[in-house]
Formats: sequence, C-alpha cells, structure tokens
Amino acid sequence: MKRVIAALRHRGYRLTPQRRAVLEVIAGTDEHLTPADIYHRVRGRHRSIGLVTVYRTLDVLSELGLICELRTEDGGRSYLLTRPSEHHHHLVCSNCGKVVNFTGCQLGELERRLSHETGFQIDHHLLEFTGCCPDCQQVDAS
Repeated sequence: MKRVIAALRHRGYRLTPQRRAVLEVIAGTDEHLTPADIYHRVRGRHRSIGLVTVYRTLDVLSELGLICELRTEDGGRSYLLTRPSEHHHHLVCSNCGKVVNFTGCQLGELERRLSHETGFQIDHHLLEFTGCCPDCQQVDAS
C-alpha cells in the first residue's frame, strides 16, 4: 500500500480519507471486486463516502496502473490491486463470473515479434480466458 500512496503523491494526488478507505479495501483482498463490492465494504467503515467517489478513485488508480481492471461479459468492471512482482492474467467463468488469476505466461517472444513486425512499442499485455469453472461444470452435468 505504501507503493500506491507514494505513486499517488508523486503524481500530485492527495490521499483523502475516502481514497485511503477505497485503497484499504482493495489492498485487503486477493479477489477482484466490483465498484459496488468496494462501495459496500467502504461504507461499513466510512459512512460519508459516495459511489461516485469510489468510481473516481478507481479511475485514478486504474489510470496510474496501480489496479488491474477486468471487464466482465455483462459490461461491468472489477478490480484488483496490482502487485509489483506479479504479472498476472485471468480465467473468467462465463457462467457465474468467477475470476481466477494466473501467472507465468510466456508471451515475451510474441511481444518482441509483434513489436518488430508492426513497429509498435508494446508497454504491456492482457490475457484473459473465458470458459466454465469446475463448480458450474458440475451444475451443468447434473
């Protein structure tokens, strides 16, 4: 969390009590949270916060690359605090929406080839697989 606070201050953003509350909620979990999830968890500790403040904070954190944003099939979004040493991607259940993070992708060579072939300077990549999680497979098999 110190890294996130330092990055905010470095870019000229104040660490308001509302931003701190949102950060504490996101930093306190390893699961992707929707803005509504974050709002409800923050409201338990910070009654004066509004949903718009949560969205604005998420936009700032996303813009600075401090949180990972996942777009869901229904057009929603969920978020996870990025860990500096953890480059990760997602498996997303198209039935229940469960998200599983995974690491260890081997896309470095593909990035280099694409950069060479297209002239793009590639900054990062996102990889997401969709399918049916084991729980939903069991329900479907019943």
